Amino acid sequence: MYNSFYGLSDRPFQLTPDPRFYFDSATHRKAMAYLGYGLAQGEGFIVITGEIGAGKTTLTGQLMASVDAARLTAARVTSTQVESDDMLRLAAQGFGIVTEGADKALILQRIESFLIDQSRQGKRSLLVVDEAQNLPASALEELRLLSNLQARDHALLQIFLLGQPEFRERLQRLEQLRQRVIATHHLEPMHADEVEPYIVHRLTLVGWNGNPRFTPDAFPAVYRFSGGIPRQINALLSRILLLGAIEKLSVIDADVVGRAIADLTQDVPGPGAAPVVGGGEAVVTEPVGDSRIAALEARIAEQEQVLERVLALLVDWVEAAERPGGGA
Repeated sequence: MYNSFYGLSDRPFQLTPDPRFYFDSATHRKAMAYLGYGLAQGEGFIVITGEIGAGKTTLTGQLMASVDAARLTAARVTSTQVESDDMLRLAAQGFGIVTEGADKALILQRIESFLIDQSRQGKRSLLVVDEAQNLPASALEELRLLSNLQARDHALLQIFLLGQPEFRERLQRLEQLRQRVIATHHLEPMHADEVEPYIVHRLTLVGWNGNPRFTPDAFPAVYRFSGGIPRQINALLSRILLLGAIEKLSVIDADVVGRAIADLTQDVPGPGAAPVVGGGEAVVTEPVGDSRIAALEARIAEQEQVLERVLALLVDWVEAAERPGGGA
């Protein structure tokens, strides 16, 4: 609904990661440098960690978009606490290798043959594993063994591991795997002074022309709620723009931010709430987790559909009243 009201071509603050909206914050810029260094080495593991919603998936998407597909074959796996055999099968399927009816030995043989063939074509192979904190030790060991595959004097496969902060601690206890890590970076939240450029960047990509206008006090209020986590900024800005469209606002200030926060936290209640100041009043907020974010996004979409239907009915009613013989 707010897209049409503000003349935007797309949803600028959707919660689903989209590399189109990649923002080069200080921490993402540093992570990209580590990723570039790691790719140049062509071997071992690169580890990127960060809080939920910190932008790990978007970062990886941006990296993949910048890499020459003619020189790199990449596969992506999102782990779901799979053991070693299933991890091997998922990795093979990610590269388009047939695994149906094949045992572990045959799958491993097919993976090695595929990687050798890619190498002969002058292409490197990369496996990106998301949610690495969920992997059991057996699956991580399987990945380590895959990273050992070689042809002559070079590795056949490089692996990116993306995970939440606890994976950093776990990695310290996995000595053999840790020795294979050639680059690592932890994505920090954005700084307070990056929130405004982040919001403007995403809005500009969808044709924002300055409507609505954000007052200077709106951005600190957004930062206090989100802590600089991109996904939480997105959740809040979606609600702010929806509120703005409903109330036909052309200016977003700290008071509007505060009211949007109140709506957001009322929709998604839970323990661990903390006060956040917005518009001169303290409002209660909390970190928004993955399951609650999904529920929130579905709720916002449902509300937008309902409001669009209501507005359509109102327009029909007004037009009928204005026609000759119409009644109020």
